[in-house]
Amino acid sequence: MPYELGNRLVVGIASSALFDLAESDKVFRDQGEEAYRDYQEQHLDETLAPGVAFPFIKRLLSLNDLGAADDPLVEVIVLSRNDPDTGLRVMRSVQAHGLPITRAIFQQGRAPYRYMPVLNMSLFLSANERDVREAVAAGLPAGRVLGPAPQPDEHDNDLRIAFDFDGVLATDASERVYQTGGIEEFRNHELALAGIPHDAGPLKEFLAGVNRIQRREEQQRRTDPGYRLRVHVSIVTARNSPAHERAVRSLKQWGVRVNDAFFLGGIDKGKIMEVLKPHIFFDDQQIHLDSTARTTPSVHIPIGQINDQPDARSEPQP
Repeated sequence: MPYELGNRLVVGIASSALFDLAESDKVFRDQGEEAYRDYQEQHLDETLAPGVAFPFIKRLLSLNDLGAADDPLVEVIVLSRNDPDTGLRVMRSVQAHGLPITRAIFQQGRAPYRYMPVLNMSLFLSANERDVREAVAAGLPAGRVLGPAPQPDEHDNDLRIAFDFDGVLATDASERVYQTGGIEEFRNHELALAGIPHDAGPLKEFLAGVNRIQRREEQQRRTDPGYRLRVHVSIVTARNSPAHERAVRSLKQWGVRVNDAFFLGGIDKGKIMEVLKPHIFFDDQQIHLDSTARTTPSVHIPIGQINDQPDARSEPQP
């Protein structure tokens, strides 16, 4: 029987998001592909250190204990620009860290995001800005990871996920109103359309997949009253009253939900993240991420007019 992905939450992860490839990337940039290949061969048995998205992926995969061993709720697949030879170090590092990731696509120098639809992926994370922008331009749910090297965090097994709303869970249609007409036109627009749901944005299906796991947790708690819910989802948005209502109504009409909502009206999101401490935060605006990424694993979703100009900062190749 073929292994079906249709009922699972499937996430694609580039090696550049899962592991710290700064040293390997420097070899590639300074000395070229052949030197990079030699370097990876020479360091094949040296385990790569965790990267920005590592804690998120580790905790997401840990939720498979809610299902049968042969029927996991979550599937994570490595999508890499490495060729199979240089990808060996990536997969050995996956094994060394005890991550239950067994599937991978390695395409030498090419972006494998094209396989996302056939793999039922609702999210692809990479540190490669070009790959992410090309995936988003193709209508695929992709984001570029930003943030500090992860710190040891083993005091619990919770998974905290935070989303911006516009340009992430919803399209950026209302953001375009703000950009052209200012704050008052934006508020009037949202108040007038409060009962009409937004069109769903790139990560709505990912949230729906997370909600399925949350429902499984609730089932577990009904049979085991001592079970403590692990997954916690928040929206953290620059919206405030009265524009908050349309966001809340949209979530409900899409059939998804969040545990918390922060309607900040311009308050620095980075300060909220220092207290909330999500394992990952998704936003479409670099100005917010410049603040959050100082302390929090963050993901840039580059959609819409505000992201027309690529970020000039460099990114890892693999």
